[in-house]
Amino acid sequence: MRKPMQPGRGGYVTNWGGNQSWRPSAFVRPSSEDDVAAQITKAAAGGGTVRAIGSAHSFTATAVTNGVQIELSNLDEVYEVDTTTKRVTVGAGMSILAFNELLAQHGLAMTNMGDIGYQSLAGAVSTGTHGTGAAYGGIATQIVGLRLIAADGSIHDVDESDPSLLNAARVSLGALGVITRVTIQCVDPFNLHAVETKHSLDDLLAGEWDEIAASTDHAEFFWMPGTRNALVKRNTRTQEPVRTSRIDHFTSRVLGENIGFGLVNRVGRRFPAAVPTIAKLVAGGSDDRDFVDRNDKVFMSPRYVKFVEMEYGLPVEDLCEAVGRINALCRELRKPITFPIEVRVAAADDIHLSTASGRDSGYVACHVYQGTSYDGYFQGVEAIMDDYAGRPHWGKVHFRTAAALRERYPKFDDFLAVRKRLDPEGVFANAYLDRVLGAGL
Repeated sequence: MRKPMQPGRGGYVTNWGGNQSWRPSAFVRPSSEDDVAAQITKAAAGGGTVRAIGSAHSFTATAVTNGVQIELSNLDEVYEVDTTTKRVTVGAGMSILAFNELLAQHGLAMTNMGDIGYQSLAGAVSTGTHGTGAAYGGIATQIVGLRLIAADGSIHDVDESDPSLLNAARVSLGALGVITRVTIQCVDPFNLHAVETKHSLDDLLAGEWDEIAASTDHAEFFWMPGTRNALVKRNTRTQEPVRTSRIDHFTSRVLGENIGFGLVNRVGRRFPAAVPTIAKLVAGGSDDRDFVDRNDKVFMSPRYVKFVEMEYGLPVEDLCEAVGRINALCRELRKPITFPIEVRVAAADDIHLSTASGRDSGYVACHVYQGTSYDGYFQGVEAIMDDYAGRPHWGKVHFRTAAALRERYPKFDDFLAVRKRLDPEGVFANAYLDRVLGAGL
């Protein structure tokens, strides 16, 4: 069970990245679906609002409310594990990390996932968390059913018998109701053969990346802005036995990617003139790696260094051109960037508000160290993404409004129609949803 969220001093709730802080009128942790329905109907009867929260890993204000905050960690029950159909139903408050441990016990696995295991399943699904792989969709594409409690307290069991409702509910930003359980289509267990190598960024953008992404199950690359080399990660599905070491994992994932990197960022924030040298050290300091491990242990990484993130999805054919422009932008910024930029890909899906809705997508994720100013950097990246009809990750910093986003999602108005039906009075509304979906219901 993940560590439950708790309000801090003065009743304020703060997200993981530290860039959002708010004080709800009430903070409740229901222990059952009936409790959830009761909290919703009570708030609605008094003209109030409700927002659910999982691990608070979103960098946007998607969970922010001055109404009732429903924290989901107690909703982590295991309802059904069907090893024949490979479908598993659990409480939506369960963390991705705990869910993968459950699957391992039953000889199952998730098809694909991102690299953060602390998120609740409800939060990861609702904001469109994806992962990487040209032939694989995000977590929401694995959802074949869910239970949703609407604004009037009614329970809606949504499944493949109503594909339009399912495709609205799978990435819903919490705008349709509170998701209390999910059914996920799983697969047979598999390991990943992970190969991590350094490449010239110019070579990647000139065509090498397209070949890697097309020929590898799950590929991504990172580079430090202002440097010439990138770290490419290629993860190939395999039944080879595990071949790794705890010492190597600790050295790379804990010491290198967290403790050492955190120190580098603290030094860079205090002494900005040292950043170019630091960037070169980070870019050149990682050794090539080759190992095999259980899929979720490769997909997910510990995150001890806190940051704030923007991520955009765009047509996959435009990805390399956009990355080149972002790299040029970073060279022109007044303050150098001390966090790597991450590039991934995902397959098209038919989910109304998925960033991959209707198109194979490339993703560019930009980060800054927690407490670092990011407006100029992120606004510059966003301006580039606008040229490619970019779609911002719903849980990561962006500045776009419904007026711009409606044009980028072919089923945007279909989603709004479902929202109006399930929440006609705006019980689940907040300022973020007003901005990105429109204030009028």
